[in-house]
Amino acid sequence: MKFTDGYWLVRKGYEIQNPADIRDIVTDDASMTVYAATHRIEHKGDTLNGALLKATYSSPMPNVIRVRLNHHKGRVHHGPDFEIHTLPTEVDITVGEDVAVLKSGDLSVRVGRGKSWDVGFYVKDRKVTGSGHRGPGFITDPQGQPFFREQLELGMGEYVYGLGERFTPFVKNGQVVDIWNEDGGTSSEQAYKNIPFYLSNKGYGVFVNHPEKVSYEIASENVSKVQFSVSGESLEYFIIGGANPKEVLDNYTKLTGKPALPPAWTFGLWLTTSFTTDYDEATVNHFVDGMAERDLPLSVFHFDCFWMKEYQWCDFQWDQDMFPDPEGMLQRLKAKGLKICAWINPYIAEKSILFDEGMENGYLVKTADGSVWQWDMWQAGMGLVDFTNPAAVAWYQDKLKVLIDQGVDCFKTDFGERIPTDVVYHDGSDPMKMHNYYTQLYNKAVFDVLEEKLGKNEAALFARSATAGGQQFPVHWGGDCSSTYESMAESLRGGLSLGLSGFGFWSHDISGFELTAAPDLYKRWVQFGLLSSHSRLHGNVSYRVPWLFDEESVDVVRSFTKLKCSLMPHLYAAAVESSVKGLPMMRAMVLEFPQDPTCATLDLQYMLGDSILVAPIFNKEGNVQYYVPEGQWTNLLTNEIVSGGRWVNEHHDFTTLPVLVKPNTLLAIGHEDRRPDYDYADQVALHLFELGEGQQARTVVVNTSGEEELTVTASRKDSVITVKAEGAVKPWSLVLRGIHEAVQVKEGSSLAGEQGLIITPASSGQQELTIHLA
Repeated sequence: MKFTDGYWLVRKGYEIQNPADIRDIVTDDASMTVYAATHRIEHKGDTLNGALLKATYSSPMPNVIRVRLNHHKGRVHHGPDFEIHTLPTEVDITVGEDVAVLKSGDLSVRVGRGKSWDVGFYVKDRKVTGSGHRGPGFITDPQGQPFFREQLELGMGEYVYGLGERFTPFVKNGQVVDIWNEDGGTSSEQAYKNIPFYLSNKGYGVFVNHPEKVSYEIASENVSKVQFSVSGESLEYFIIGGANPKEVLDNYTKLTGKPALPPAWTFGLWLTTSFTTDYDEATVNHFVDGMAERDLPLSVFHFDCFWMKEYQWCDFQWDQDMFPDPEGMLQRLKAKGLKICAWINPYIAEKSILFDEGMENGYLVKTADGSVWQWDMWQAGMGLVDFTNPAAVAWYQDKLKVLIDQGVDCFKTDFGERIPTDVVYHDGSDPMKMHNYYTQLYNKAVFDVLEEKLGKNEAALFARSATAGGQQFPVHWGGDCSSTYESMAESLRGGLSLGLSGFGFWSHDISGFELTAAPDLYKRWVQFGLLSSHSRLHGNVSYRVPWLFDEESVDVVRSFTKLKCSLMPHLYAAAVESSVKGLPMMRAMVLEFPQDPTCATLDLQYMLGDSILVAPIFNKEGNVQYYVPEGQWTNLLTNEIVSGGRWVNEHHDFTTLPVLVKPNTLLAIGHEDRRPDYDYADQVALHLFELGEGQQARTVVVNTSGEEELTVTASRKDSVITVKAEGAVKPWSLVLRGIHEAVQVKEGSSLAGEQGLIITPASSGQQELTIHLA
């Protein structure tokens, strides 16, 4: 929201009061509060009839500083509030003649004690941002409504990322962003997942601790500032430090919650009924059996909206006309090795058998006069479940428990964005704050009941909407995209932005939701989709099984589904890292290569985990231009070497694309290519790529519970490679990619392979190998 008219003037009818003269600094053991008048004070009479703005600095955990700006603090506070996690923190506060400093870990805030506002935030001795003259401001609009803003410095060459799943340009500089969840598809500035957190390539993050609408002007109102503002008398934000962008995300997700670890089975291929198609059990079996007959590994089958009868969403009852024996059907599908997902939303249509029950018991959101809030958008006469009412949460969860008992393994928690603001909640929550926050309560209620019924690390959603903290309830998908190459690219931008907002796991509708893709787009999107953290074939008006596109599509789905299953030892270890450190599995290049300036703006390629570069192809012709950081990289699919530090132009048919492995990588590849959940350590092949002189490569193989089973390191000195394994005593092998000859292998044997020399330890429990290269 803009408050100024250009750089010099204030918009007509607006009044801005800025801290101008520091009058006092008060400290205690944990905080420092700065009192500032909004004009220069020359004598005691100047202290009358003016505002005194307050800035309080504290630290909830090391390397995080909380800033709370206040005008009047006596206003009644209505929730909801983001859940903020804290850790024991040693805070060092010093108040000198020229500067006052609060230090937490390597992060500090320094407040100048001169006659103007001068606040700097430092990581060690490096200033990362600051708030200067006319930065903070208490503002009233022409109607007298109050706002509070902050303006933080934006340096030359500094880029801003994140702010949720945004489909606009990846670098947010120059954009106006409103944190306000909307059902806007993937082709507009609206977003399903608005997160008031941004990450800077300068090595810090900023989280605005307000669940209501936060308005950002990112190098837009003032080209050297990031401005954020909220309505009201106060503003709270956190400066989050770290040695690099990864540490910043780790600290941010310590503050707002770590992503849960999804079950291993969720990483396989999902197939859905699609949205408005006609289907019954025979249709479902036709597709499931058709996949099996064509040797297309399938892990999850999803029933979209019309598993319930039309006009009755949600009543959580199977449409008896189409599914007369739902329990039997689900058991028959599960006997084929499938997990089951069912679509739900938080709305109760008036025709649903649950509407009267919800109305009579106060389980639905109300209007000011006590009526149930209703409208006809989406479902006729629908109401909204009031998740601020514990009884309503238990009621909603009880309906889901019946489905889980029938055989449903997870839920697609659709919607959660169309939340009204002219309503009254059971607990008195502020409806403006609840607009964005509603999805947190919705997804948490569903995730909690899955965890309760199925166990820890067995709960998974397929969620569309989110707010800060929503990363704790994976998985999320990108919403309604179109069947075009442009929409495929905007989906990737949205996923990379969400990943830089603390979300570890993300998916998208392969080949697009709206309309039906041409066969070439389908195949290119299949490649991208099966090299994403989660992979789902879903659409609107048509089925998405590959043989309806062309026979080559069948081959492409088979090849890349099997590739993903075989990569699960690497992918699930990356998933565990995501749950521990808050890092996305699909990583923008800037996250892995923050010192490479070319990587700062890249949004058409990404890293899958820390060592695989993926460059999807966004055209019918099969041409691709992508950037490769320094080093000798290896195409995982073709074994070709690509020299880095440059842009590369290539042509690919539908069997390949750029999937490059970073040098000095030990990549764990599994023995199974038909399912994602298996014993990853058993018969694992450890592929060693371009190990340089004096370098070391390391990999960890986990089990499907996320526990470490096998740790392997490889080091090279001159022409000798030493490999050490610790952990599980199970058969394993080593593949020296691109190396086809060795003079000697101690404690093992060698065999020439197409990709390189295959080394097999002499015994299955062997812990060390030594290879002398030719």
